[in-house]
Amino acid sequence: MTMKATMQLVPGWIRNYRRELFAADLFAGLIVAVLVVPQSLAYAMLAGLPPQVGLYVSIFPVIAYAVFGSSMRQAVGPVAITAIMTFSLLSPLATPGSPPYIALAASLSLLSGFLILASGLLRLGFLSQLLSRPVVSGFISGSAVMIILSQIKFLLGVDISASNTWQTVHLLYAKASQGNPTTMLISGAALLVLLASRQCLSKALVRIGITPQRAAFPVRLMPLIVLALATLAVITFDLDRKNGVAVVGNVQEGLASFSFFVPSIALLKTLALPALILALIGMVQNITMAQALAVKKHERVEPNSELIGLGVSNIVAAFYGGMPVGGGLSRSAINVAAGAQSPLASIISALTMLCFVAAGTHWFARLPLAVLAASIVSAAIGMIDCKSFRQAWSYDRADALALLGTAIGVLVLGLQEGIGLGIGFSLAALLYRAGTPHIAVIGRIAGTEHFRNIERHGVETLPRVLFLRIDENLFFGNLNAVETRLGSELDKAPDILDVVLVMSAVNRVDTTAMEVLSDINASLAARNIRLHLAEVKGPVQDRLVKSPLWRGLSGSVYLSANSAFERLATLEIRSPDTSPPPARRPLAQ
Repeated sequence: MTMKATMQLVPGWIRNYRRELFAADLFAGLIVAVLVVPQSLAYAMLAGLPPQVGLYVSIFPVIAYAVFGSSMRQAVGPVAITAIMTFSLLSPLATPGSPPYIALAASLSLLSGFLILASGLLRLGFLSQLLSRPVVSGFISGSAVMIILSQIKFLLGVDISASNTWQTVHLLYAKASQGNPTTMLISGAALLVLLASRQCLSKALVRIGITPQRAAFPVRLMPLIVLALATLAVITFDLDRKNGVAVVGNVQEGLASFSFFVPSIALLKTLALPALILALIGMVQNITMAQALAVKKHERVEPNSELIGLGVSNIVAAFYGGMPVGGGLSRSAINVAAGAQSPLASIISALTMLCFVAAGTHWFARLPLAVLAASIVSAAIGMIDCKSFRQAWSYDRADALALLGTAIGVLVLGLQEGIGLGIGFSLAALLYRAGTPHIAVIGRIAGTEHFRNIERHGVETLPRVLFLRIDENLFFGNLNAVETRLGSELDKAPDILDVVLVMSAVNRVDTTAMEVLSDINASLAARNIRLHLAEVKGPVQDRLVKSPLWRGLSGSVYLSANSAFERLATLEIRSPDTSPPPARRPLAQ
């Protein structure tokens, strides 16, 4: 392999790296490693996995994404959405935390990673657009509520085991009075401080003259400060032994080893649908986050490279740690706030995490679960997207219903069913819009060649001529609406002699639509009404010229609505009982 070919295998950001960026990347990497330790532990436990798994998948999978991804600032690791999805998808199959469950989580990471990687290699990045933003927003909002509900038991200090949302709510209600007072005091104080800092601290710092970028950093630091103080209180007052405050407990010491395995065919079949859903959500979340970060810095993100990076990182996570990973909102925000300039910051963060794990994890043993839960709940509350719902409700009720339906479906039915319901809502809205096209009677604005809706503008019209504009593709699902509207307009004006269908917005006419238009043409001709077409697009005309409609058209085809208007305006006014003149030859587009 030549030196040039070897250099092409090296990521572009490494080949073009500038030495002056190193100090900023070094600082950002160290800060991110420290700040995401409690988050990594918490999300592993949220996924039903041992806490050290969150640390493991914050090492080599992060390096893999930095090498293969295209985003300069996106940070990959254990995130809330993938964690709650892992738990929801796998908990019905095995007991969380058990060896079979850990094996299932690793297999899920491996299978979803291969699906994402294949999508990137096959340049299928556009698949991330299959889920509309309202559906994704509804899914994340519903998942956030599920996350909050799953953590309340830790906030209260009670032990419950539930398989769905209804059982969780019922058991929480039944055992709320059995909560541990000390645990509730710690969790309540932690949650209050975290929410207050998120809402007020940054604004207060901005008011005293600190820039918004610098003011955001103490907010990111607050979960670590709260956790450190709570752990110090547990150790000082021996709260775990004397007051029954639940703590993380023994954490496996040292580094994990790479564990290579090949899932069985039966296991692949079991995990096929969960892996597909996890992959699709991961693709949408990762690409959306990477593009949002790139826009702020006027950079470019390559969607297929993003999928390759995310796919490889999940495959690595399967063999080292065994927990699915994704592009994290909070991790990326910390990365940006800390001043990261390139993926080198993520590599430094991963190497720092490697040192933490190698040095020993025994000092995590007395971290109070209540404070980890409070940090998760604080982050989850920020994921509930009420703003998008209000905006969708004011702009498009169908999208708002898709958002709400997805969120409720996730809560009531589960993650897989919820997202299926959301997609169903979106498809139903799409079919409804296509099946009820906007159809306007149009006329010419005086002194121009522009045609507009007669209900919106003062326009010129011709006697006994109907100009009808169809603002949708014509297919089998909306032809009844077209026939109904045409019949309604002819009933209102029984002396019509010419109908002009303006097809400027029609990009496709399927076989059924062509045949129905042929029937309409024949029906109108029997009533001495000629049918004309105007502004037929080239690709549509290429198909229609071979059809019976084109050959049997009773009227003409015009290049523009204005051409039809001018021609029909010059025709001698005919009596309704006079036979129509021979059809003019269609004009080529």
